[in-house]
Amino acid sequence: MISQRRFGKAICVFAVLAGTQTACSDGKGTANDPAPDPGAVRIVYPETQRGTVVETRFGVSVPDPYRWLEGDPRTDKDVAAWIDAQRRLTTNYLSTLPGRDVFRRSLASTYDYERLGIPQKSGDRYFFTRKAGNQNQPVLVVRNGAGAERILIDPTIWSKDGTVAFAEWRASRDGTRVAYAVQDGGSDWRTIRVLDVATGKATRDVVQWARFTQIAWAKDGSGFYYSRYPEPGRGIADAAGLVDHAIYFHRIGTPQADDTLFFATPSRPGRINSAGLTADGRYAIIYSSDDLVHADVSVVDLERRDRSPRPLIQNAQDRWSVVGNVGTKLLLMTDKGAARSKIVSVDLGAPRPVFADLLPQQDAILTGAYLSGGRLLATYLVDAKSEIRRFRLDGSADGVVDLPGIGSVSAVFGEPEDREAFFVYASFNQPNTVYRYEVASGRLGAWVTPKIGADLTSIAVSQHFYRSKDGTRVPMFIARRKGTSGPVPTLLTGYGGFAISMPPGYSAMLTPWMLQGGAVAFVNIRGGGEYGTAWHAAGRGLKKQNGFDDMIGAAEHLRASKMAPADGIAIYGDSAGGLLVGAVVNQRPDLFAAALPSVGVMDMLRFGKFTGGALWLGEYGDAERESDFRNLLSYSPYHNVRAGRPYPAILVTTADADNRVVPAHSFKYVAALQAADLGPRPRLLRVDTRAGHGAGKPTAKAIEEAADMLAFAARWTGLNVGMAPGERRMGSGERARL
Repeated sequence: MISQRRFGKAICVFAVLAGTQTACSDGKGTANDPAPDPGAVRIVYPETQRGTVVETRFGVSVPDPYRWLEGDPRTDKDVAAWIDAQRRLTTNYLSTLPGRDVFRRSLASTYDYERLGIPQKSGDRYFFTRKAGNQNQPVLVVRNGAGAERILIDPTIWSKDGTVAFAEWRASRDGTRVAYAVQDGGSDWRTIRVLDVATGKATRDVVQWARFTQIAWAKDGSGFYYSRYPEPGRGIADAAGLVDHAIYFHRIGTPQADDTLFFATPSRPGRINSAGLTADGRYAIIYSSDDLVHADVSVVDLERRDRSPRPLIQNAQDRWSVVGNVGTKLLLMTDKGAARSKIVSVDLGAPRPVFADLLPQQDAILTGAYLSGGRLLATYLVDAKSEIRRFRLDGSADGVVDLPGIGSVSAVFGEPEDREAFFVYASFNQPNTVYRYEVASGRLGAWVTPKIGADLTSIAVSQHFYRSKDGTRVPMFIARRKGTSGPVPTLLTGYGGFAISMPPGYSAMLTPWMLQGGAVAFVNIRGGGEYGTAWHAAGRGLKKQNGFDDMIGAAEHLRASKMAPADGIAIYGDSAGGLLVGAVVNQRPDLFAAALPSVGVMDMLRFGKFTGGALWLGEYGDAERESDFRNLLSYSPYHNVRAGRPYPAILVTTADADNRVVPAHSFKYVAALQAADLGPRPRLLRVDTRAGHGAGKPTAKAIEEAADMLAFAARWTGLNVGMAPGERRMGSGERARL
């Protein structure tokens, strides 16, 4: 038996999934609470078939009435018909929102800026991506020194709807060829092709079924290393579990069938394996991971006849990544014995690896390190804001790089012997900008200053701290229009997973909300990497609830400090952030006027059965283990929809080609929401077509989706979109009668 006290919420919702409308109470509300919008009109949802699937695990019977929605809509007519009915309902509703066109125009301006990727120098050529204004996809250009630019690859002509995208790419070391990956319709699958730089023409080289891959050119340019899966069977490429990921070498001018297997882990078929090469091309660095966070590291000396991988890190319980090499000395970043991370060195010329500290952990969180111009450039997070510190190759301090302000550094590129390095800097009021840094002189300047069609100088950024449920101090950035006073409708967003940090960065999607007078709160909850491994560990696995408590605490702080009105907070998150939204709304629906869970992981008992979901077991836990099962069940969004309490308005977004977090997660969650008595506010599903988890989405599609989400949030938080000076904002009672 499960303890009623410990699992009361889960038991309560089982009645909902089983088809009864049982009311629940946790002391913060009752089934008799009045709906927040008594005048709102109830929506008639499409009828959803209820199945009879019930699974018993560890003595607990778990209903799963909407498992049939896991079917492939391309072959399952019932699923396709259900999606079509949901799409019609949502389209009709969204078309009535008054702020939609205003947001669409504003988004066109916030997306309208020139985005340059960080330059890669190969030979005497610079290669970089350039995306002008509202162009759907970036193009790859090349420049000889300071000469004129030339477009090499233009994916905007690959498809009429802009859904065939340019993904991973890498130029050969002499700059004569570029290998690039093509992504179709948002899928994670890749097809790699090769371009001759001089002629601008593609070679006959074609590599298929690449996924979770780097592209690493051999030193002599004869070919490249890449990662792929075996060709999947017909009809299972999108949803099936993925096994036997391996690294291959493709020799230029030969068919893929002749590619050489370089590294595989047949005894651990669920692993992800990828390879990169050191800057001098001597060492191949192989990463092998079960959970996308921790990785074993092996090294192959490509100058030796025996190219057997040499294990360097095995059974990794810590994070390791190679920074580069100085001769036979390899530099690695690790959090082993250093919660804030450090840099160690090991001599690969020695018979046995002996690790020595080169750069001990500092007073901030080390997020990356790069060899350039005879120096080590290390990026740090200080209370979730970026710093770049310089060090000599013996680890001694050598100053800092003066950054433009409160922001984040997302990438650095430079070669050990080059005199220059490039990095990307951004903040909430500055779009991604590539800076060129002269290492010897310390001179820093924008390589290109992007022009944008919106006035970002009107946005102010501040950082706040608050206490979570257990007293933990949590940081939060607030971005809003200068001169704004009093509580304003607020978008609250976070992530909290996989040690991924959320430092200040530009969001073309969220900026229109600020320009309309709303605020955006970016919360650095536990489960992220903002304060190192301890911060991540405190919000993963059996401690996942800490991250939810942090998000709940952020909403409470916004209300208590009068930064947001009592019924004026919308919560937004995607992927692991979508899970965050679903869990938090179930636990505290009273805190939110609207919720926007996007491409979220919503069924925590079955996520490991789809595509790469097994890779997340180390982050979330394994439902086949009793302790993990009970923890996952306690917060799984699908299993904890709680009837009898008024919920916020919810717009769930997903995409038909998402083969990372399959859309069935969102389908089942929406079905559970619509079946429960949650009050009069709408619970809707928006399904994008020929789109995936987010990468490669055309700008036009991104704008349409964002306009719908922002208009929906504005409708329910009371943000008056396009309000002229002197107009007043409506109260919640007036909003209810709209």
